[in-house]
Amino acid sequence: MSKGKSWLRILIDLIEVFINSKTSNKRGRTWHQHVVPHEEGWAVRREGNKRVTSKHRKQSTAIRKAKSLAKKYKADVIIHRASGGIRERISYND
Repeated sequence: MSKGKSWLRILIDLIEVFINSKTSNKRGRTWHQHVVPHEEGWAVRREGNKRVTSKHRKQSTAIRKAKSLAKKYKADVIIHRASGGIRERISYND
């Protein structure tokens, strides 16, 4: 009977390891909004997406749109320079 208990304990341990690895490796998508240079203007792009959410002629308009999305989803706005570097990060994570 001790053999049965040891196998049961091993099985329980394996299940716990499997469940813990699934939850710890699970990286959910973020709602962080990036304001990036795009063609002749600026674009808002959700972090991790290749497609842009919206296109704008002015950076200020793109920032306004990104802020409204970030507030809605409690995320960050990452504003890039025309050269591509990060200029500012604003957090709406309450």
